[in-house]
Amino acid sequence: MFIDTARIFVKAGNGGNGAVSFRREKYIAAGGPDGGDGGKGGDVVFIADESIRTLVDFRYKRHYRAEPGRSGGSSNCTGRNGEDLVIKVPPGTVIKDEETGRILADITKPGQSAIIAKGGKGGKGNQHFATPTRQAPNFAKSGEPGEERWILLELKLLADVGLIGYPNAGKSTLLSVVSAATPKIADYPFTTLEPNLGVVAVDDNESFVLADIPGLIEGAHKGAGLGHEFLKHAERTRILIHVVDISGVEGRDPAKDFDIVNGELVQYSPVLANKPQVVAANKMDLPGAEENLAGFRAAVEPRGYEVFPISAAAGRGTKELMRHVARMLKDMPETAPAVIAGETAGKIYTVKEEAPFTIRKEENVFVVEGNWVRRLVGSVNFNDYESLQYFQRAIKRKGIPDALEKMGINEGDTVRMYGFEFEYIR
Repeated sequence: MFIDTARIFVKAGNGGNGAVSFRREKYIAAGGPDGGDGGKGGDVVFIADESIRTLVDFRYKRHYRAEPGRSGGSSNCTGRNGEDLVIKVPPGTVIKDEETGRILADITKPGQSAIIAKGGKGGKGNQHFATPTRQAPNFAKSGEPGEERWILLELKLLADVGLIGYPNAGKSTLLSVVSAATPKIADYPFTTLEPNLGVVAVDDNESFVLADIPGLIEGAHKGAGLGHEFLKHAERTRILIHVVDISGVEGRDPAKDFDIVNGELVQYSPVLANKPQVVAANKMDLPGAEENLAGFRAAVEPRGYEVFPISAAAGRGTKELMRHVARMLKDMPETAPAVIAGETAGKIYTVKEEAPFTIRKEENVFVVEGNWVRRLVGSVNFNDYESLQYFQRAIKRKGIPDALEKMGINEGDTVRMYGFEFEYIR
């Protein structure tokens, strides 16, 4: 089964904590601080691997965590950095933040990589807090937490040429004739529920990848029928072969079907609609096809479309069609531009810097929270006078006392910060 979407949780490694340590050696009665820094947490990195074809593995494992950094040691020893977690995905994978829906990365080429969650910085050891007046700091900084988020993976099928057309126009039959692919073929609409891939070999050792893409119905750009499932897979192709049932045996008008499909493309993505199209007038072996072909050509050829009469079932005209497409590919860029509906291609979303703290009131207690506050509280030794002084100066620089005043705090009220409670004094 073709799996093209997945939802997973990624967590970068936390930074290691800085160490509190003092030099202790023979003949040195009171050495200075020598606590080392913590190591950086590992990043979560996604990389495109052309040996992977689907996202099926992500259906069985949903949580991915990079290694945290190690804590610092004595003698100014820095903790080891956490190893990056490398996650392999197929080329053509778009990575989105679930909460915002914004694109984090658009990985199209083999070997291309992107950091999706950055590891936390390591905390500073107590050696960094020594001053002429504070020669024995008894505190260090905790490591910063690594980024974490739920993300959505969407695989957009990568193919050189895409087969589009109304359901039951003969796209699957054409793919099976010109390649070694074995798509499901039956005489009812929407036989193709998933894109099928085939490699088409033409003369002079040339070849290209052909994708049979699920069929359209009117209203597909709004999600009707297979709608978006069809359209998102067509975005990466360089050329479109528009297969039309020219026989009209089911009472359909070939020219009208052609216009409906192109109308859906225009409403979904103008860039997609402007891709080069070659028209395959299929089912020429059926009665009435010759008569319909003349009227169809008169309707579409003046608009710049080249029409190739074929019979996929009988194998007539298919080689000439494939040779023509191969010649077109030679004159086009090697890779198609990245087209993402509703977004600017290649745009990377940068997470906005969060506020250092928030304050809320629970009855008569003012609760101060935030990642910056958590890190500060974790790095302070409240039993040490100098460390406590450092804490008070830090919260004053961040403006926490001023914010509390604006919220109406009174002397004697309680302030809570991650398990610690303080009495507010002006």
